[in-house]
Amino acid sequence: MMKYILVTGGVISGIGKGIIASSVGTILKSCGLHVTAIKIDPYINIDAGTFSPYEHGEVFVLDDGGEVDLDLGNYERFLDIRLTRDNNLTTGKIYQSVINKERRGDYLGKTVQVVPHITDAIQEWVMKQAQVPVDDDDIEPQVCVIELGGTVGDIESMPFIEAFRQFQFKVKRENFCNIHVSLIPQPSATGEQKTKPTQNSVRELRGLGLSPDLIMCRCTTALENSVKEKISMFCHVEPQQVICVHDVSSIYRVPLLLEDQGVVSYLSRRLNMPIETRPRKMLTKWKEMSDRSDRLLEHCSIALVGKYTKFSDSYASVIKALEHSALAISHKLEVKYIDSANLEPSTLQEDPVKYHEAWQKLCSSDGILVPGGFGVRGTEGKIHAINWARKQKKPFLGVCLGMQLAVCEFARNVLGWTDANSTEFDPETKHPVVIDMPEHNPGQMGGTMRLGKRRTIFKTTNSTLRKLYGDAEYVDERHRHRFEVNPELKSHFDEKGFRFVGQDVEGERMEVIELDDHPYFVGVQYHPEFTSRPIKPSPPYLGLLLAAAGKLQSYLQKGCRLSPRDTYSDRSGSSTPDSEISELKLPSLSNE
Repeated sequence: MMKYILVTGGVISGIGKGIIASSVGTILKSCGLHVTAIKIDPYINIDAGTFSPYEHGEVFVLDDGGEVDLDLGNYERFLDIRLTRDNNLTTGKIYQSVINKERRGDYLGKTVQVVPHITDAIQEWVMKQAQVPVDDDDIEPQVCVIELGGTVGDIESMPFIEAFRQFQFKVKRENFCNIHVSLIPQPSATGEQKTKPTQNSVRELRGLGLSPDLIMCRCTTALENSVKEKISMFCHVEPQQVICVHDVSSIYRVPLLLEDQGVVSYLSRRLNMPIETRPRKMLTKWKEMSDRSDRLLEHCSIALVGKYTKFSDSYASVIKALEHSALAISHKLEVKYIDSANLEPSTLQEDPVKYHEAWQKLCSSDGILVPGGFGVRGTEGKIHAINWARKQKKPFLGVCLGMQLAVCEFARNVLGWTDANSTEFDPETKHPVVIDMPEHNPGQMGGTMRLGKRRTIFKTTNSTLRKLYGDAEYVDERHRHRFEVNPELKSHFDEKGFRFVGQDVEGERMEVIELDDHPYFVGVQYHPEFTSRPIKPSPPYLGLLLAAAGKLQSYLQKGCRLSPRDTYSDRSGSSTPDSEISELKLPSLSNE
């Protein structure tokens, strides 16, 4: 029988439900269970594809091309699973499916209402999606963690709460439990931990018919016992059902924090799950990772030149991919956020201080990363940064738009095509080095890009990136773009040592660029950050950090092996309960 764990949140949104849901899944997976995850977003958008990154952070892309909430990225990284677009449920999707049914006449003349029709549709969706295998071994999951976005009491999440109120009786009490994540504020004036917001939030939840089994309290410092007992008394739970999730040095510590407070043993009793009590190999790996990240001494700084730099969630996966790679080579990562518009000469006129600060950050960093983005704002600044990286021989990685702009920069400054540009920014250019793709439909914004997992084939054997991928002949990575490098102009670049080493299966799309006579100048059309994992960093990002730390050449000469002190121990186990990784050797992605 499938076990369902619903994670709700109270007091404020963005409280860390995603990390807590991922961590609960992780500790259950470490007990040998198969775990899947569903994220519910109460907004009316069909998917996250049309959001600005300032709304909900970055848009995460799945293998099947689903554009989803960044929490699904956390689930994939923590649980090492592969989700599909239906693991992200939105109000828009539910209403769309119900309205389509109504138009087809499936409700036989009934009045279609929120209760029962919308709530039934939600329950059916969850039950159906929970059974879809997400691991490589194609076994049906045993536990489904469901995260309900927003805050309890929001108007828009009401139908979902009501659906789960009914659901707890449909699947029986021993197969459903509710974790409520709440905030314990600590006003600086008195410094005492306040429980009133949590009491109100739990009262509201119980008024809606859901009684929390575990109350997870987010706080800056560990919960005092008296506070725990007070919550227990006012919120109708035992003291051991109040779990403290205080701020920790790295998110890899959260699963350990929950495990230490007996969450697994509570859930196994509450949902009577047959959990093996053997030593948990997988959590050893998490402990090693978090210990290592606390002990790092050597630093490595990467300049992230983007246009959404005011809000770090805009580049969540990019930052995580950099962190995974930095951890793999035992360096502490410092990300320098640079708003690309500040690098442009116009800023020198308007705000010289900003201009010089931005250039100072860029020049003092060990490596430069230009991530993806849409729209013309800030693109010239990115081109200036790429020019600096190319001329100063600074390690550089361009992702998606970053790769396209590297092509523009080279065309302008080496091939002498001063007006070279992407038709996205200058439709009239005489040298359209980046053009929009035939499948792009300009009339429709949502879901009209080249999305999801596509194959890239390496055209040469001496490519640096190919070696980083374990000398793979091809790689399967996730895409999200509307424009592509113009394949007709390829030969002009090759003559000057700017090589298109990776192309798609048909040989029409340029996927990977590398520059001769440069320590590390790589551009990729796909988004490698989406498949980066803590124990399996993404090769393009690993290459950037190795080059920035001055270790790339020795790494390649050793046949892409890290020195022994950088690898994880044999005990640490891999992300699947049975197999063991004794060495952090990057597997070629073809046989994953």
